[in-house]
Amino acid sequence: MVLLDLLGRRTALRILWELRGNAPLTFRALQEAAETNPSVLNARLTELRDAQIVVHDEGGYGLSPIGRDLLAQLVPLHVWSERWAKVLERPTRAR
Repeated sequence: MVLLDLLGRRTALRILWELRGNAPLTFRALQEAAETNPSVLNARLTELRDAQIVVHDEGGYGLSPIGRDLLAQLVPLHVWSERWAKVLERPTRAR
């Protein structure tokens, strides 16, 4: 699936997460927030812009309407992963 390939690339999900706010971020602010280097960030932003998930204007980078919809679809996965993490933290019973 093309979407999973795109989202599975290094820092792609982190970029979406950092762009979740309403205010756009400059390249430098996004680089700092995503804790990545400029070349990786530039490559991911190019891919995400080509996929029309991220937009860029004079204010900086932000999520497109379809990008916001995608992030909303990922929220249930985030909720599930929080529950799963708690299960993993519990000690296993001896058999």
